[in-house]
Amino acid sequence: MRIAYLAFSLLFAFPFVQAAEYGNYDPKRILMVTETPAGKTYGIDTKYLDQILGDLGRHAKNYPPQFDTPQDKPRAVQDIKMLSGMLDILINGPSQNPEILLRAGFLNSMGHNLDIAGSAEKTFTIFQKLLAMSPSDPRGNYMYGTFLAGVGKPKDALPYLEKALSVGVSDAAYALGMTHLSLGNKESALENLEAYRQRNPNDMNVAKLIDAIRNGKVEIKRNPN
Repeated sequence: MRIAYLAFSLLFAFPFVQAAEYGNYDPKRILMVTETPAGKTYGIDTKYLDQILGDLGRHAKNYPPQFDTPQDKPRAVQDIKMLSGMLDILINGPSQNPEILLRAGFLNSMGHNLDIAGSAEKTFTIFQKLLAMSPSDPRGNYMYGTFLAGVGKPKDALPYLEKALSVGVSDAAYALGMTHLSLGNKESALENLEAYRQRNPNDMNVAKLIDAIRNGKVEIKRNPN
């Protein structure tokens, strides 16, 4: 379930960017098979996987997703479903690779944004497994925190976003600001948004957002979670 925390112009938080056409990919290509004297070994072409994830991220990292043509979304959904099933084999195996877990968590969070059934549950499980292995993982904490905030769990999101900020993810300050704002914590929201603006002085959208908060032009719909 997604919950809209704030009622204000989305231009402040999510500036419109014209999405390019989503590419055509063959998810099966991420599987690498190598012949050895002892037999076949299997691996993942992370470069190709990251190419797909990067393209998906340009369209479905945030909600609502944006696609250039009506044909792009169903293709993206199919790619996510196939990739998720393939990565399930790896992340549920005896050996756990934090980098693969991170990619799988990101993939399934986008699946949730595209309304793929079961994606949210997978995302919870994957990030919890990753952070149990690597509690200070910068990207893991940031991605999981933003995911929790996006699915209506802002209080649960705060410690992960704070951890991400403490280990060097500067963009976590923006996510923290928005999460505090959703909880009605105006002072903490402004503190984090100002910190983000100091690191990104050319971001005019965050400047507009800060001005709107200070001038009472942001309507806050509090979420108790």
